[in-house]
Amino acid sequence: MKRVIYHIDVNSAFLSWEAVYRLYHLGAQRDLRDEVAAVGGDMAMRHGIILAKSIPAKKYGIKTGESIVEARQKCPTLKLVPPNYHLYDQCSKAFMELLRRYSPDVEQYSVDEAFVDMTGTESLWGDPVLTADRIREQIRDELGFTVNIGISENKLLAKMASDFKKPDQVHTLWKEEIPDKMWPLPVSDLFFVGRATAKKLFSLGIKTIGDLARADPVMLRHCLKKQGEIIWGFANGVDVSVVQSEPPPNKGYGNSTTIAFDVCDASTAKLVLLSLAETVGARLREAGVRAEVIAVGIKNFDLSYASHQMTLHNATNITAEIYQHACRLFDSLWDGTPIRHLGIHTSRIKDGFQLRQMDMFDDTDYERLEKLDGTVDQIRKRYGIDSLKRAVFVGSRIDHMGGGISREKRSVDYTKIKVD
Repeated sequence: MKRVIYHIDVNSAFLSWEAVYRLYHLGAQRDLRDEVAAVGGDMAMRHGIILAKSIPAKKYGIKTGESIVEARQKCPTLKLVPPNYHLYDQCSKAFMELLRRYSPDVEQYSVDEAFVDMTGTESLWGDPVLTADRIREQIRDELGFTVNIGISENKLLAKMASDFKKPDQVHTLWKEEIPDKMWPLPVSDLFFVGRATAKKLFSLGIKTIGDLARADPVMLRHCLKKQGEIIWGFANGVDVSVVQSEPPPNKGYGNSTTIAFDVCDASTAKLVLLSLAETVGARLREAGVRAEVIAVGIKNFDLSYASHQMTLHNATNITAEIYQHACRLFDSLWDGTPIRHLGIHTSRIKDGFQLRQMDMFDDTDYERLEKLDGTVDQIRKRYGIDSLKRAVFVGSRIDHMGGGISREKRSVDYTKIKVD
């Protein structure tokens, strides 16, 4: 039986979801998607990048991920709206729930895109292209935003197809269509070919995906190692990955934060690390796992980055222990340069139950600390994360549960914003 895989991608997701909410819930008269508009972070909080842009904004050369300053230089009249991640999370959930009406095999690839295995559903839903059109129209009519749907027999080709002409389109890319539809595209359009890899391929005279497909795989492996072999297979439409409706276990847990001001003293930096240890520890405990490796990363005011890591004698998910090791790493890493960004990351994840190797020189009551963390987690889950905080954070500019999506982006007070 021929496999049928959809890749469904929301068009300009954050901007579309913001536009729909403003139109249907706040009474807006103008659609952000028709304006030169973008969703952007808060420059005062140093999250000043473009997160999503409209099609009219794209015509000015505005790109997702560039700074607001760069975008304003290209278009001084660019309309910027603040991000509302709580809203986007709700929209994403509604999007995924609609897809599961058509197939139980839905793999959420990101907040705004998913793979759907539709193999064998023709007897239920009919022709794959007509079914995709039905899904596309249903999303537009019920949820208010548009999507692109790519159809093929594997995930790679389906994803490539969904990136063809936008918005609100359905495209196929069956293997027999590869020479006409995919090979003429620039090699930089191929999945897994980043800027650095594209530059190397250009130096080899490989300009299009077709050039890559026809290249000598031995030469590619010699020049690009294992990646050369992989992208040669991708260029020829080879992909054996399957749609995973259940996400694989996390290989690591971490959190980081861009601080609203340059940190120039160790005590403030360690307060930030404590707030990150709170969130990382809570995530590990919620997943029922422990981490054996802890790393701390520092990005300085000049955007230079450095990190150190250490392997623990005992895997842990205890906040105090994570913080203690993070501080040791920080002390060995920081040279006094003003800090812009801090992060704690963990790896070598173990299951939750693990015997702790005793140390005769360590009199820490780890059982007590575990019970304390468990009680704190229960209180915060029931009454909110702000229901309990350490005294050291009272009156501080540092959020006691730092990292991830900052508070100013979790929700938006629309009464303070002009919605027209």
